[in-house]
Amino acid sequence: CRGSPVLKRFFKKHFAGTLVSDFWGAYNAVACARRQKCLPHLLRELKKVDHYHRPGGDWKAFAKKLRRLIRDGLRLRQRQRPPAECAAGRQRLEARLQKLIAQRWDNAHARRLVKRLRRHAQELFTFLDHPEVPAHNNRVENDIRPFAVGRRAWLFMDTQYGATASANLYSVVGTCRANGINPHAYLTFLFEQLARATTLAELEALLPWNVKPLLKAASLRSPCETPSS
Repeated sequence: CRGSPVLKRFFKKHFAGTLVSDFWGAYNAVACARRQKCLPHLLRELKKVDHYHRPGGDWKAFAKKLRRLIRDGLRLRQRQRPPAECAAGRQRLEARLQKLIAQRWDNAHARRLVKRLRRHAQELFTFLDHPEVPAHNNRVENDIRPFAVGRRAWLFMDTQYGATASANLYSVVGTCRANGINPHAYLTFLFEQLARATTLAELEALLPWNVKPLLKAASLRSPCETPSS
């Protein structure tokens, strides 16, 4: 299942950060402080329509304006302008976006994308106000691609229990990588310590970002050195 109920089970509380995602409708069910939609997804959508549908009419004019709008936003971020100049640039981008949305388009694909733009107009340029927010979700897609490809060939993926166990393990490994931790070293440490953790605080102390200093200290010891008792 890939619908909103799955997301609601994961996001049980209001997410205080920025949700960076594609335009899949289920993400609308997530309560969060801010949103940023993946701009490369829009660019790929334009390319897909050009390649597979070869539309006529006013499609080329629409696609050209939208493509230029997105690329201008990405260039504004890359230039690293002062905050005031960046804010002024974003206002100009949003004005162009509203003009694009308000214009009447005859092509069916253009009208479909206009509906999407209108629905997410406030979620396209969040990355210009928050330097830590990317304009795409490429990192997440690259992280889950090996799992999505490999699950067809891996053992124990033909049952719900096996799929859940594999997803949990891959989530742990992915979290280790995101925190710059060697997954093998972390899992070795975790399996040695997990049985001793009996309280919530002790379990939270075993989370990757909390264990990272301990693993780093252990890696600096010489092979003959043993931890002090």
